[in-house]
Amino acid sequence: MNRIGIYGGTFDPIHHAHLILAREALEKLGLDEVVFVPAAISPHKLEHVPAPGAARVEMLAAAIADEARFRLDELELHRPPPSFTIDTVEAFRQSKPGAEMYYLIGSDNLPRVHTWRRFDDLQRLVRFVVLTRGREIPPCDYLLIQRQVDISATDIRNRVATGRSIRYLVPSAVQQVIRRQQLYKEPTR
Repeated sequence: MNRIGIYGGTFDPIHHAHLILAREALEKLGLDEVVFVPAAISPHKLEHVPAPGAARVEMLAAAIADEARFRLDELELHRPPPSFTIDTVEAFRQSKPGAEMYYLIGSDNLPRVHTWRRFDDLQRLVRFVVLTRGREIPPCDYLLIQRQVDISATDIRNRVATGRSIRYLVPSAVQQVIRRQQLYKEPTR
């Protein structure tokens, strides 16, 4: 049976913590692949306008280019926003019948995951896996993947906006895309 990890998020930008936790999930859960699915607009982050989808796709593709079991899927960018996880999971179920699916979420999503559209259906279709980068393990009944990696996309955007280095926070190929596309010129709150 095929075991797929679906890693949804804005990835604005993708950074080393995303990649480290995805690799950890791949290995600990025995996944065949991790599919990164960039959201058009997150329904819980409507106030945040992310970098253009094409730029985020370019950064993701550059970041995972050398990972044979990491894949990129743009399906959420081709649907009208906001991006609902249930629509994505149902599309994966249709294209990969019989696959065992895991949905990877950052621990910051845990307090509101129960408010996601058709949450009860989601819980029947996937096994949730919480990726945590901090020292505190959030109380939950889901699988946990934990690594102490203190990197955040908000900090990266703010560092770029204020002219500070993001070396070692993102893959160099991602840093090149950010420079070339002149992303993140304004600080984020």
